[in-house]
Amino acid sequence: MDEWLTLYPAFLLIFIRVSSFFVVLPLFNHRTVPAPLKLGLSAFLAATLAVSLDVPELALDLPFLLLALKEFAIGIAAGLMASMILYAVQVAGGVIDFHLGFMLANVVDPQTGAQSPLTGSYLYLFAMLYLLIIDGHHLLLDGVIYSYQFVPLDQLVLPFGSGHVMEHVTQVMVMLFAMAVSMAMPVAGALFLVDVALGIISRTVPQMNVFVVGIPIKMLAGFIVFAIYIGVFFMSVNVLFEELLLAMRRLLEGLGGGPQ
Repeated sequence: MDEWLTLYPAFLLIFIRVSSFFVVLPLFNHRTVPAPLKLGLSAFLAATLAVSLDVPELALDLPFLLLALKEFAIGIAAGLMASMILYAVQVAGGVIDFHLGFMLANVVDPQTGAQSPLTGSYLYLFAMLYLLIIDGHHLLLDGVIYSYQFVPLDQLVLPFGSGHVMEHVTQVMVMLFAMAVSMAMPVAGALFLVDVALGIISRTVPQMNVFVVGIPIKMLAGFIVFAIYIGVFFMSVNVLFEELLLAMRRLLEGLGGGPQ
């Protein structure tokens, strides 16, 4: 009993990091996932880590409150890094919607309650299903578990404003945009060629209403190219997920003062 009382402060800190990670982590932060399930899973992981890690003895005092804020910041930062990279899929869908003419046909994202691109939501759902198939959620959980190797439980200060951390975040943003454009490029490029062909036809046959004829032609061409491209899309998601794990690792190394 005394041993459990000694581990209780460490359990609270671990619970804060794990639960805040689940708040923004893809798959787990969906509104359809019950809050008791997320809290129960967080408590189970925290209890398991508290007895398996070499945790220091902590007291419930003022420095403990600062450590709690630090744990909350780590969980949110790691979860946001994972979410930010996966949102490249939605950005790619938005680019495709722009060329298809679906920008006005946004849907309500049940996860955030905000408007989301139609194709972006479709691709994001495919990406989430693919991550479940390859056990990606297990790797994400491993990320938060092994985060204690980079940022110890008793580390009080986080170098969020350091040059290494800010440079890494900037590099991730650039990589996110590049991946989104590359994922949308096959469909967007094909639709650009369709626009060029429609422009030539409208010059040749001025009587044809290019706006009425062009929209269904672009939709059909976009769907055909997308059906051919779906295999390449899953390969891109696999690369994106590898970059996600690497970005989380580098962020935690930077926050722990390790190598970049």
